Amino acid sequence: MKLVLASTSPFRKELLQRLDIPFDTVSPDIDESAQPGETPEQLVARLSEQKAKAVAEQFPDALVIGSDQVATLDDNIIGKPGDHENAMKQLKNASGRKVVFFTGLCLLNTKTGNTQMEVVPFSVTFRNLSEQQIDTYLEKEQPYNCAGSFKSEGLGITLFEKMEGDDPNSLIGLPLIHLVSMLKNEGINV
Repeated sequence: MKLVLASTSPFRKELLQRLDIPFDTVSPDIDESAQPGETPEQLVARLSEQKAKAVAEQFPDALVIGSDQVATLDDNIIGKPGDHENAMKQLKNASGRKVVFFTGLCLLNTKTGNTQMEVVPFSVTFRNLSEQQIDTYLEKEQPYNCAGSFKSEGLGITLFEKMEGDDPNSLIGLPLIHLVSMLKNEGINV
């Protein structure tokens, strides 16, 4: 059965490649705006499923993976900073505090219609960071397309005091431990 990743994220693609199984990637091309009153968990669950369904129409006999992630500070969603100035603000706000990431994961069997869905939380407690530390980090990594303004797979790890969660891959954007279980439920042993 064909495996399809409904994402153009280079981070998700790289994570999925770790499982050493062939897959295609397709852009889901959906509106990712939050709906009024939607919690971060509801948002990532809905978007993960919408991404999988948007791509499913092209593949009548496939397993389609949809995933979405948000970072939150005090229950408020932190977006991708886009530039140095916004990244400075985000990391100053996170200094000495806990940021919680919610990663939605949907596996849709387009042949049977079976849908598996999970939202995986993962939290990061930041060290107390000086403005110089933040600026140096941002100059080196330039994580402007990353929620929370850091790359945990790179130098971002130096910003943390503690990490908590079941699946460290969820922090990068694709909870592989959970995905392997979902694939097993569909008869694919990785």
